Amino acid sequence: MFDKKRLKERMNAHAAVSFGRTPEELDTKESHIAFSKAIMEEVVPLWTATKKRQEGKKKACYLSAEFLMGRALGNNLMNLGIDDEAREVLGNLGMNLNDIEEAEEDAGLGNGGLGRLAACFLDSGASLGYPLDGYGIRYEYGIFKQSIIDGAQVEEGDNWLEYGDPWSVRRLDEAVKVTFFDGPVLAVPYDTPVIGYGGKTVNTLRLWKAEAVRPFGFKEFNDEDYEGSVREKNNAETITRVLYPNDCTDRGKLLRLRQQYFFVSASLQDLVAKHIAKGLDLRAFPEHHAIQLNDTHPAVAVPELMRLLTEEHGMDWDEAFDITRRSLAYTNHTILAEALEQWPVRLYRKLLPGIYEIIRKIDRSLQSDLRSMGIRGKAQDRYRIIHGGSVKMAWLSIYGTHSTNGVAELHTDLLKETELRHWYDIYPERFNNKTNGITQRRWLKMSNPELSGLVTELLGTDGWITDLDLLEGLRDHADDEDVLLRLNSIKRMKKVQLAEHIRKVEGIEIDPDSIFDIQIKRLHEYKRQLLNAFHILDLYYRIKEGNGEGIAPRTFIFGAKAAPGYKRAKGIIKYINEIANLVNSDPETKDRLKVVFVTNYRVSYAEKLFPAADISEQISTAGKEASGTGNMKFMLNGAPTIGTLDGANIEIVEEAGEENSFIFGLKVDEIEAMKESYDPHVPYMEIPGLKRVVDSLVDGTFDDGGTGAFRELHDSLLKGASWHRPDNYFILADFASYREAQEAVGKAYKDRLGYAVKCLMNIAGAGKFSSDRTIREYADEIWSLEN
Repeated sequence: MFDKKRLKERMNAHAAVSFGRTPEELDTKESHIAFSKAIMEEVVPLWTATKKRQEGKKKACYLSAEFLMGRALGNNLMNLGIDDEAREVLGNLGMNLNDIEEAEEDAGLGNGGLGRLAACFLDSGASLGYPLDGYGIRYEYGIFKQSIIDGAQVEEGDNWLEYGDPWSVRRLDEAVKVTFFDGPVLAVPYDTPVIGYGGKTVNTLRLWKAEAVRPFGFKEFNDEDYEGSVREKNNAETITRVLYPNDCTDRGKLLRLRQQYFFVSASLQDLVAKHIAKGLDLRAFPEHHAIQLNDTHPAVAVPELMRLLTEEHGMDWDEAFDITRRSLAYTNHTILAEALEQWPVRLYRKLLPGIYEIIRKIDRSLQSDLRSMGIRGKAQDRYRIIHGGSVKMAWLSIYGTHSTNGVAELHTDLLKETELRHWYDIYPERFNNKTNGITQRRWLKMSNPELSGLVTELLGTDGWITDLDLLEGLRDHADDEDVLLRLNSIKRMKKVQLAEHIRKVEGIEIDPDSIFDIQIKRLHEYKRQLLNAFHILDLYYRIKEGNGEGIAPRTFIFGAKAAPGYKRAKGIIKYINEIANLVNSDPETKDRLKVVFVTNYRVSYAEKLFPAADISEQISTAGKEASGTGNMKFMLNGAPTIGTLDGANIEIVEEAGEENSFIFGLKVDEIEAMKESYDPHVPYMEIPGLKRVVDSLVDGTFDDGGTGAFRELHDSLLKGASWHRPDNYFILADFASYREAQEAVGKAYKDRLGYAVKCLMNIAGAGKFSSDRTIREYADEIWSLEN
């Protein structure tokens, strides 16, 4: 039983030991560290008990380059079920739990949906009682902290570990060596508890930190070579310094390759060593371990496990490959051909010569298998793992595993029919779908307690917290005016809360009675933030010309980070902020249109944005978004989708009802049919108002600071640029349809009760999109795992 007196005593002790002061003398960041350490003492016995209970059971191991966990304290208190007790203890010390939670830095371990999905999966695994552990990298600085200066993105180090990490345990006793061509580095594990809802299961997120085998060269120092004395230390620690270093040069590419091999090798060495230490036969490895590769970042697991089995443990090649294949499974997260990861052979041979030779042998094994299927000569080229001077990581992942899954029904169908059709033709049994999901515990219960309370009241149970399908029962209240009014009231409350936060953080006043139109996701051309921006500018011009009658007041909110080397994406951020400056400062429009680009978008900001949204922007080019999970978080919080029939949007519309969504744009088959003949100049010239907004990129309306970014954006639409054809993502082709859908949103919103029905139906249909359902499917159909 939770002991409030003991927790207070621990808080006092940690304040004294960590900071030499009493709890009352600490600032909020120090209070967060001391209080989290006190809670950690409650967690450790549960953690230990879970490990003992899971002994001997088959374990799933989720290998991912990202784990976008978000803040830990509030989530852990909720899952332990001790929120109220914690609030009381802190109150007695003169502290506020909300203030302490806000003082916590977001863990800098991920950037986008890939990492947030991994975090949701770990939460679901623990909440459902499955033995599911995560393995990744303990990045020192994360991707970057984003500032917006003169409308442009500026990156600085995200020092999330400045005050330490009270939730992790350094396990130097389980460190392993990872060897590159230029010598070994030490991989030191840091273990973080992943607490399932109810606190019965506490799984582990193991993150590896790179350290030098010889951290200090005394001889070099004594010889006055001071830089040389710490060179090995600095080189080793660089491996885990930053998430996704810029890979525009060979040095950046080599660092990314080091990162990938580092965490994969450390994880597999750890798993194999522990398997053997238990007295188990390596031939039984697949019966005890299900290893999931989250995209191709961990694809080097295929040759690395082969290296361990054949070179370290003397196993026959064919037997080792059978064990490797049965142990590993692969999740594909992209349909974009250009995003199917591949690396120059010259870099692989330089950094990992031994691993490269194993990949060559795997490639020869593939050729032999293909010949046995009657695929010979040049017909093999499209399958070859090493071809055209590149190592193709997706091909390695498919060939070297027993399962390849997509992450939404459309995505999986497209993989089988287009990008991976040749693989599906020869290995149809390996392909399956696992539609992504989100954890309702963080994204509804914790981030929207007001709506959570209403849902529990209407259903007469809080069972939805672990069984989201129960939300179906909300459909019975679609005709209850009182319920709809209360739903609207909660939505406005969340909008007021967000407006206050934006006022404090961004210095911008926004109107809670306007439509909150929100697009928050990684900045990429295919996600089409530029389409949204063009529509905003079109609205502005229409209002200025006196043609804005009937346009409901709108607040457009963007949140996104562009990869540091992705110049076109950074140009889009600058363009959106130029539009914001124009619209927000014009007396004729500032009360009807407002544009906000929130800075440093991250999980803790998202927890405020999703509950406040009136409309969810999911406007990627059809066939380009694998799934999306932001669309599910919006849906769960009662925001209808304006979107294309892409990714999981299709399934969202099926569950919520097309009448409760705003669907527009070309479909996948329509894009395929017109792709070769499409001329973007046709919509550019013929769609009223479109030429004017597109030309704002180059006619002097806006200033890109002399970078040429706006001209390059303009050319990418009308002339094509770098690797792609003109208007590659059909922004101009979909503009008119998008504008019509936006007009439908404005009209629907005026009927406040009618719009509340749409919101309620979205919440009621969200049950399918729990990551609990996804994890059950992985456990049953890929991992053969029991809880």
